[in-house]
Amino acid sequence: EIYTLSLHDALPILMKENHEHECHCGHHHHDDEGCHCEQEYGHDCCHDDECDCEACEDTPADDEDREHLHQPSKYDAALAKYETHLDDDAVTQAVDAIIESKVADNDNEEVKKLLFSCLDLTSLRTADNDESILRLVERVNAFDDAHPDLPHVAAICTYPNFSHLVSQSLEAEGVEVAAVSGGFPSAQTFTEVKVAETAMALHEGATEIDIVMPVGKFLDGNYEDLCDEIEELKDICGDKPLKVILETSLLRSASNIKRAAILAMYCGADFIKTSTGKDCSVATPEAAYVMCQAIREYHTQTGRMVGFKAAGGIRSVHDALVYYSIVRELLGKEWLTPRYFRIGASSLANALLSDLLGEETKAF
Repeated sequence: EIYTLSLHDALPILMKENHEHECHCGHHHHDDEGCHCEQEYGHDCCHDDECDCEACEDTPADDEDREHLHQPSKYDAALAKYETHLDDDAVTQAVDAIIESKVADNDNEEVKKLLFSCLDLTSLRTADNDESILRLVERVNAFDDAHPDLPHVAAICTYPNFSHLVSQSLEAEGVEVAAVSGGFPSAQTFTEVKVAETAMALHEGATEIDIVMPVGKFLDGNYEDLCDEIEELKDICGDKPLKVILETSLLRSASNIKRAAILAMYCGADFIKTSTGKDCSVATPEAAYVMCQAIREYHTQTGRMVGFKAAGGIRSVHDALVYYSIVRELLGKEWLTPRYFRIGASSLANALLSDLLGEETKAF
């Protein structure tokens, strides 16, 4: 039903909300009307004693109660251990300095082989089908046989409904079966659906899971629901690596990227990942810098190593060298293995391979 008020009926209500009667009872009255607390609130509170009527019962009685209401959550407490107020311009300057001074030095065969070994060879197209995914797997199998002197890719990453096909047809030893899950790429579905999808992907043969952090919850400050969901999905994964995509292009600032990275790690993420690569969401060196900074500080605080994955728009060898250089400068050589460093890409595989073989190739 829709109720309407006439101006005659509405005026007393508006005046009551905007003028305080001299009784100081804590309720609002128009200056010219009498105090009707007894009639309206069940007692006469026009006195100096504290009002304890039902309408006022939510007001803290003393300083201790007020302090209790403003206690930070455990998520605020976790964030408070880190410097999360960052200057975007300072981050850009730091990244520019690394690119200018380090990328050229890292442009060598050894680094390119490492980068190839850290690739999550990815196919996440709407038009994907059994035939196209099987063809991708067969190319990985054939490459492993044709180039025994070169490392294989770290993983093949597909939609979860292809996990069984990939796991059953993959012959290259040591290549992981990665699946996106949890309502990828938007994460906008029921938690129960995300749990079921993740469990099914693992049952079908996935050995790694990539999910998207619920960005809307993060931007709304709803850290509790965000963290509960990530923790639940990590519980489903067990000892299988969980990569949490922050979708950094939607987080608006370096400070938000740092907070999101810390929360994801706090909830059990084994990797934090930049982007989905969907809807113009791409990785940036600045986001990578902040995420690696968060990983380093988290490791200092907890002793736990968390991996970093860059994904979205990384196509050239130079792009890959930029991310390698950032990881090396901020995290060190210990992170420069497929266990802790990944790049999600498709065309980058051919670009790296062409450089390594000295001729253009389209093996993938």
